[in-house]
Amino acid sequence: MRILLVEDDKVLADALSRALVQSAHAVDIVSTGEEADHALALGIYDLAILDIGLPKLSGLDVLRRLRARKSTMPVLMLTAFDTLQDRVRGLDLGADDYLAKPFDLPELEARVRALLRRSTNSTPYLEHGLLRFDTVGRRVFYDKKPLDLSPRELAVLELLMMREGRVVGKEQMVNHLYGWGDEVGDNAIEVNVYRLRKKLEPLGCEIRTVRGMGYLMDSGDAQT
Repeated sequence: MRILLVEDDKVLADALSRALVQSAHAVDIVSTGEEADHALALGIYDLAILDIGLPKLSGLDVLRRLRARKSTMPVLMLTAFDTLQDRVRGLDLGADDYLAKPFDLPELEARVRALLRRSTNSTPYLEHGLLRFDTVGRRVFYDKKPLDLSPRELAVLELLMMREGRVVGKEQMVNHLYGWGDEVGDNAIEVNVYRLRKKLEPLGCEIRTVRGMGYLMDSGDAQT
């Protein structure tokens, strides 16, 4: 999933970004409220992690503008001021969850997973025949036996399984798998899909190429 991280503390932002990327998310980082408002207006994110205390435009103002655009994207607020009044204001403006600083990375990662599952109406497990994806533990099993997949292969597989039976375009994959600072070669998606296919095809799991459109894991008739 593609996440916008809005945090003006560079050390904290870098640490959070590394943890989220390790969990196979694409992460873009901005440090001011104005940058966050502009990025969120693009509508390309699955989740925002939004600090309240931002320069130029507060996190609460960014949240207010986001909800005024009728966006239902989940938002996790970060705050150094864990008061009841702050939580009530944020929740009234449309925040989905709160996390007070300082916090442990495992707790943030768990809250991110919960918000993403809730927003996509998905369960902790995705299944395709005997293939089972544990979205919490970030592990994949075939017939109860673990498969060794790289973080990028995991991300591609998760996207295809979440959209089973529907074509996933290359642009969609790039938007969900890579952040702004990532170098994306012309054939990056093809390489990742090829490597994943080599591991899945011996198990009878097919990733179909729909010429000129993208890829899908077939569950019947393809839908665009």
